[in-house]
Amino acid sequence: MVQEQFCKAVRKLGDRGQQNSSTNDFPLEYKFALRFWMWHYLAMNKPKIVAYLKPTCGWSQGVRAVLRKYDLPFEDRDIINDPIQRQEMIEKSGQMMSPCVEINGQMLPDISGEEVEAWMLANNIVSPNDRTPDAPINQPCAHEMPPSSPLNFAARR
Repeated sequence: MVQEQFCKAVRKLGDRGQQNSSTNDFPLEYKFALRFWMWHYLAMNKPKIVAYLKPTCGWSQGVRAVLRKYDLPFEDRDIINDPIQRQEMIEKSGQMMSPCVEINGQMLPDISGEEVEAWMLANNIVSPNDRTPDAPINQPCAHEMPPSSPLNFAARR
């Protein structure tokens, strides 16, 4: 029933485009049908993403932040607390570094959030948006960051 309405609405929109007339008189049920099918299309065409991540790693947090920025559902596989997930990551990626992200069957090994975003944009998985990620997308784990230097305040002369 809804699919029929969608098809009718598409045909009617095509007719309207040829007639160059307004769609203000477009029946409400067609508008609802179009919205439903557009939502359904978008929901069904989200990429399948499996992310092999550490619970607290900066690089892993960056990957999560990018996926949240684009509102993409993903499987968050914990490679620290689940050795089976770690082994699967190693077998699929051919290496031991993390994070690794698999998008629609394409493995992206040892990748930052920034690189995941660039890959998804380049491959038309997502469209650019102005949202700010909720975590740094290109930052190492805390234990990998260079030690901070103590501040020395010298008296001016």
